[in-house]
Amino acid sequence: MARAELEAWRKERDALADFERQYLTFLDETKLVFIAGAGPAVIVMTEMPCISPEVARFARFVRDEGFTVYMPNLFGDPGRPPSTLYALPQMIKGCVSKEFHALRTNVTAPLTLWLRALAADVHPRCGGNGVGAIGMCFTGNFALSMMLEPSVIAPVLCQPSLPIGRKGGVHSSPADLAAIKQRMEREDLTALGYRFEGDAFCRKERFDDYQRALGDRITLRTLPDSAANPAAVMSNPHSVVTAHLIDKAGEPTRAAVDEILAFFSAKLKQPRSA
Repeated sequence: MARAELEAWRKERDALADFERQYLTFLDETKLVFIAGAGPAVIVMTEMPCISPEVARFARFVRDEGFTVYMPNLFGDPGRPPSTLYALPQMIKGCVSKEFHALRTNVTAPLTLWLRALAADVHPRCGGNGVGAIGMCFTGNFALSMMLEPSVIAPVLCQPSLPIGRKGGVHSSPADLAAIKQRMEREDLTALGYRFEGDAFCRKERFDDYQRALGDRITLRTLPDSAANPAAVMSNPHSVVTAHLIDKAGEPTRAAVDEILAFFSAKLKQPRSA
């Protein structure tokens, strides 16, 4: 897609017409969830400021790989193209929301309780070995915290940005993080993580903290800033598989998408060794 075509596409609202809409209630909390596809479940958690056309595009990649995508509307106006003026108020709301605890380190976001309940509900209906989960930006660490739910076996963390205002820090309580690592070792589970080298919201120090906490249970990829799509609204290289994706063979960001899809396939579809 040429740059001019890409910029025009990003200005259009995505009607999300190829997704089924369901209102799902867990823990006395109801959220709108966009659902598409067939096969083992993968929960796609949007980045700020909303389920943008780029986030929906990634969800379609997952769907087309043979999975059932569950994409909850966690904040913002679903399908709306991102802009700086729209993103800023959404980020402020996220920072003060009790669901996120965005400014605090060594805590687990309360919203992950709802997401874990969603995973537990969809796994029996979708089949496969378990549930995959990918978080981005504000929700980046949620995929890891969701591993406290036994059905979640394939977590992917894209540019985890919480806690806000800190170079490092893992957005999970020490007790939860210890339980997650023990489970990963006990069940031989792994996670993937991605960031751009110069990302101001997900710095090297944060990935260093993840590596110290999880060791060889997490594979962390740092992409060069030159791999980020220059046509993205945000100049800071940040959204590896969405806004800054260059959807072209041979591009590092497209290689990241392909690695994530292969990870989901290997973990959720292939027979697990005894």
